[in-house]
Amino acid sequence: MQNTSLSRSEDQQIPPSWQPLDDFARQKQKDSGLKAWIAVIEGCIRAIEQTAWQGREIADQAMNACRAVGRGASAVNEEMQQLADEARRWPARLKRLTKTGWMLTKVVASYRLWGTRSAFLPGSMRETALENLHRKNARRFRDTSLEQGGAFLKIGQLLSSRPDLLPQAWVDELAILQDQAAPVPFEDIAAVLECEFGQPLDSLFAHFDPTPLAAASIGQVHRARLHDGRQVAVKVQRPGLDEVVELDMALLKIFLDAVKSALPPMDMDTIVSEIQRTVREELDYEREARVMTQIAGQLETVPGITTPPLVAQFSNRHVLTTEFVTGQKLTQVLDSLHGQQPERLNRILHTLLDAWFAQVLHGGLFHADPHPGNIMITDQDELVLLDFGCAQALTDDARRGYFRVLQACVVNDQAVIADTLDRLGFRTRSGQPATLLAFVAAVLDQVREAIIDPQPERGWPSAEELMQQVTELLARLEHDPVDKMPGDFIMLARVFGTLGGLFLHYQPQVDIAGLVLGYLTRPLDNRLAA
Repeated sequence: MQNTSLSRSEDQQIPPSWQPLDDFARQKQKDSGLKAWIAVIEGCIRAIEQTAWQGREIADQAMNACRAVGRGASAVNEEMQQLADEARRWPARLKRLTKTGWMLTKVVASYRLWGTRSAFLPGSMRETALENLHRKNARRFRDTSLEQGGAFLKIGQLLSSRPDLLPQAWVDELAILQDQAAPVPFEDIAAVLECEFGQPLDSLFAHFDPTPLAAASIGQVHRARLHDGRQVAVKVQRPGLDEVVELDMALLKIFLDAVKSALPPMDMDTIVSEIQRTVREELDYEREARVMTQIAGQLETVPGITTPPLVAQFSNRHVLTTEFVTGQKLTQVLDSLHGQQPERLNRILHTLLDAWFAQVLHGGLFHADPHPGNIMITDQDELVLLDFGCAQALTDDARRGYFRVLQACVVNDQAVIADTLDRLGFRTRSGQPATLLAFVAAVLDQVREAIIDPQPERGWPSAEELMQQVTELLARLEHDPVDKMPGDFIMLARVFGTLGGLFLHYQPQVDIAGLVLGYLTRPLDNRLAA
């Protein structure tokens, strides 16, 4: 590799990107067994070579610094600073790629070789052996995510909430990532704030608590007090995160493409694209501030739910400051009410469902990560939505399409459902709608039954009934997979899957019929936010 580098002409431009790894990730892997394993390793090696080739940038930058002498001392200082920055980044990139790439290579290799290994196992042992393999690989992924942080930690968190996509062993092992991000040292957080706003920390805030309230994969939150007396929550992005995200995203493509044969048949390309999009968008706190403000407007007509007011003068792309809201985590309150105060529990969950119907059907922009840690309840039983980094916008056509599917489901018009799903971009391998109709039935049949034949005592499906539905749906997916689905549906499924889990666990008595009919009879184009 070194000789090849020396033979390149001086004026040849090699862009410092992850293009070789990205190109490899886009190729469909058609081989199996050892050939596929070798292909994965070669892809990682090519990426490492590309990283090493970036070392040329250091030499180029040194030459630029020498040439800058004629432009004066300030030009030399600028070039030397860029040289120092590049020298610091290069070994860190190589170290990260080596550790993460080797972990993924071991995971991929074990799955690729499973086909050969399983052929020599008795049928009675095969299921247990595969379960053990899933758990071993999930722990590899979990441990590397905790060590590396950044985008891989975020990806692990996303995957841990998708039992419909991953084997249960993966979901169980990755669950620890939901609240296990290591905090950034306070000195680094203070340095980010002083750099972003150009003032000492004590000039920005009257008080700043050095102990974080929460540490996540992208940023961490500290409580502070402004000089005007307001209590605020300050979310600061982890320093240096931009440096590693694109590399992590490229590695993710390789990983999921290589192991997708061990996962339920799904449109994995769209799923990967949506994961990449959401992780990248979460790096932009200015976008998050706009989303939070817009969703706050959409929720003005829904009583009992709100968002924290933005403090714009202390917010930018890497810092987001809001007024501090006191409350408890959603599930802590629901656990205390469950079996004790059913009326309050019903009211809270009714408000929760109402809020997401308002966002999806009439707002056109929705919070796409409603896990309990992002929802607080005040002493007045008001719900407060937090963390708008993961959000999804819907086009007018998509909004009308999902609205039409809901209408058609109420009257059980399967022809309209199939036609609308086709227009929205859903495609099965056979071109027939049976799998799609089965999925819609699993999600919305209970809504239709509640409207046509309201029986409050009917309740929600039991765990056994739900497992039967999932088993039947997976069987249909095996027979006729969904090869294509719209990206926005990935986020919709995530939202209503999370909310559905809460309803199934707490079994509230909610007037689903009245709630849904209220939206179906409201003018669709009366959008709550521009």
